Amino acid sequence: MSHRTAADPMRQGKRDVHCSDCATESTVTPAVAVCDRCGCGVCGRHAHVLGRPVDGPVGAGCPECRLTQRVTCGVCHAAEAFEHVRCAG
Repeated sequence: MSHRTAADPMRQGKRDVHCSDCATESTVTPAVAVCDRCGCGVCGRHAHVLGRPVDGPVGAGCPECRLTQRVTCGVCHAAEAFEHVRCAG
């Protein structure tokens, strides 16, 4: 994998995506995923990876696998946890 510098003509007009949760901590960290709920960039430290059941036929992956991965940021993860508590009570 080649790393391109900002001066590289192949990178013109492109922007790096950074972690939204890190930005609230005044740090800049490249995002490795996008939150499934709000679309913010998320780094590996702030990513919450959850299994979500697959509806319908399974795609090109493992035929026995019935879960897919879902990534959320810290804010959405906390909001979803609160929604589950609120709905249960």
